Amino acid sequence: MSVAGTRVFIVEDEALILFNLQDMLEELGCVVVASAARIHDALAKAGSQSFDAAILDVNVAGERIDPVADLLANRGIPFFFVTGYGRQSMPAAHRQRLAVSKPYQADDLRTALGAVLAE
Repeated sequence: MSVAGTRVFIVEDEALILFNLQDMLEELGCVVVASAARIHDALAKAGSQSFDAAILDVNVAGERIDPVADLLANRGIPFFFVTGYGRQSMPAAHRQRLAVSKPYQADDLRTALGAVLAE
């Protein structure tokens, strides 16, 4: 499944990882419509922006991603997690969701985006 043209929202607090992720997504033909490095900013953007899918870091500047994941789920927007901590670090209410382990490659992102968009 091609992910070209997919509008993506990213929540990631590490600037270098965020820039790398944006570059990978753009190489896949995706459009990064917004990003957030803090939970309060992520909640505001997740509730007001228009996008096709989201990529969520599990731990954002020491805060858990749970409220953002809940908001996206309530809006019916597909998302997946990126984490270096393993599945046990994911929000309990969303542990069945797809997770991509850090470090990841562009093919990992393509596969994960394709999977959540197909759901």
